[in-house]
Amino acid sequence: MRDPLAPETEPLAPEPEPLAHGLKQRHLTMLGLGGVIGAGLFVGSGAGIAVAGPGIVVSYLLAGALAMLVMRMLGEMSAAMPASGAFSVHAERALGRWAGFSVGWLYWFLLVVVLAVEATGAAKIAHGWVPDVPQWGWVLVFMIVFTLANLAAVKNFGEFEFWFATLKVGAIVLFLVLGLLAILGRLPDTDPVGLTNLTGQGGFLPNGWSGVVSGVLAVIFAFGGLEVVTIAAAESDDPARNVARAVRSAVWRILLFYVGSMLVIVTLLPWTSMKPGESPYVAVLDSIGVPAAGQIMNVVVFVALLSALNANLYGSSRMVFSLAERGEAPKGLLKVSGDGTKSGGVPRRAVLASVAFGFVSVLLNLKWPDSVFLYMLNAVGAVLLFVWALIAVSQLRLRRRIEREAPETLSLRMWGFPWLTWVALAAMGAVLVLMLFDDGARPQVLWSAGATGAVLLVAWVRELRTGRT
Repeated sequence: MRDPLAPETEPLAPEPEPLAHGLKQRHLTMLGLGGVIGAGLFVGSGAGIAVAGPGIVVSYLLAGALAMLVMRMLGEMSAAMPASGAFSVHAERALGRWAGFSVGWLYWFLLVVVLAVEATGAAKIAHGWVPDVPQWGWVLVFMIVFTLANLAAVKNFGEFEFWFATLKVGAIVLFLVLGLLAILGRLPDTDPVGLTNLTGQGGFLPNGWSGVVSGVLAVIFAFGGLEVVTIAAAESDDPARNVARAVRSAVWRILLFYVGSMLVIVTLLPWTSMKPGESPYVAVLDSIGVPAAGQIMNVVVFVALLSALNANLYGSSRMVFSLAERGEAPKGLLKVSGDGTKSGGVPRRAVLASVAFGFVSVLLNLKWPDSVFLYMLNAVGAVLLFVWALIAVSQLRLRRRIEREAPETLSLRMWGFPWLTWVALAAMGAVLVLMLFDDGARPQVLWSAGATGAVLLVAWVRELRTGRT
C-alpha cells in the first residue's frame, strides 16, 4: 500500500472511469455561468449592501477575485487530470489519501445539507403560488423529479442545468440592460441619476473599510458552486479541453454579472433603502416601473433554487462515487447503469445515497429548523473555505510535478504561480480570522472546524487501522 506521506509515487494519469461522457461543451459553459447565480445573489446581496453601502461593489470585487483564483487553480489541475472526484482526487495525489478522503467527504456533506435549504426555499415559493399543496408535498415533488433526472442519462442533468442557467443568465443580462438604460435616463419617465446615490448618504464607503470587510463576509459564500463544473467535466467528450474552456469563460463573466449588477443597484437606489432579507433586484425593478417585479423575481429565485438543488445532487453523487472508486466509501456505490455509453454510465446507487441523506436533511429543516438543522448548517458554514484552502495547497504541490512529468497537459495555467496561490491562501486565512471576530459568523467557523476535525480524526484512524503511518 502506498505511503500517504509520499503521494508522488502514484502516476499522474487517472484510471479510466465507467461513467458516461454525455455532457457537451455548451452544458459545461452554462453550468459554469449559472452554477453560482442563485438566491444568494438575488436575495442575500441585500444584507451585504446594508453593511457596506455602495462599497459592496468593492466587496464583490475582492470576494470574486478570490473565487477566480481558486477556479483558475482548480481548472489547471482538472484540465491536466480530469476526474469525477476533481479536487478530492487532486488532494489525494498531492498530499495523500487522508487529504482526498477528508476534502471529499466534507464537500459531500456540504452539498447534501445545503440541498435541504434549496429544496425548502423552493417549496416555500411554490406553496405561496399553490397553497392547497403543503410545503412538504412540494419538497417531495422536487426531490422525486430531480432524483429521476439524475438517475437517467447524464445528458438529462446537462439539459436541465443548461436551461436553468440560461434563464438565470438571461435574467441578469436583462437586469443589467434595463439598469443601464435607467441610469442614463433612457427609459420612459426616468432621468439620468448621476452619482448622487454613490456619493450621498455617507459617501461611497459610508462604514469605511470595515463595512467593505463585513460585505466580503456576507457575500463570499455566494461564489460557492463553481467547483461543480470541474466535477462535471469528467463526463464530457473531451474533459481536458472542455474544463479549460468552461473555466476561462465562466470566471470573468460571473465577476461581470455580480459586480455589474451591484453597481447598477447602488447607483439607482440609495443604499440606506436596502433591507436584509429583501431582494434589491425587486426594489430596482419596482423603481423603474417594471410591473409585477416581485413575482418576476420570485420565478427567477425559484428557478435558481431548483437549479442549485439539481447541481448539488449531481455533484454529491459524483463525489461519493469517486470516493468509492478509491476505497474511501462503500464499494457498493460503484454500481453504474448500462455500459458507460451516453445512455448509461450513471452511478445510480451513489445518486440514491446522496438524495437519501439530502431528504433526511430536508426533513430536519422542516421539523427542527432552529435546532438540529441549524447545527448541521453551521457545521458546513465555513467548510467551503477549508475546501478552497486544500485546492490551493494541492495546486502548489502538483504544479511542479506536472511540469516535470507531463508539461503538455498544462493547457490552463494558474496566473502568477506560485505567488498568487499564496496570496489566495493568505486571503482565505484572513477571512476565517475575520469570521472568528464576527458574532454572527463565529458559530459557523467553530462548528465547521469541529466537523473538519471529526473527518480528519476518522481519516487518521483509518490510516492507523490499515497500517499506514
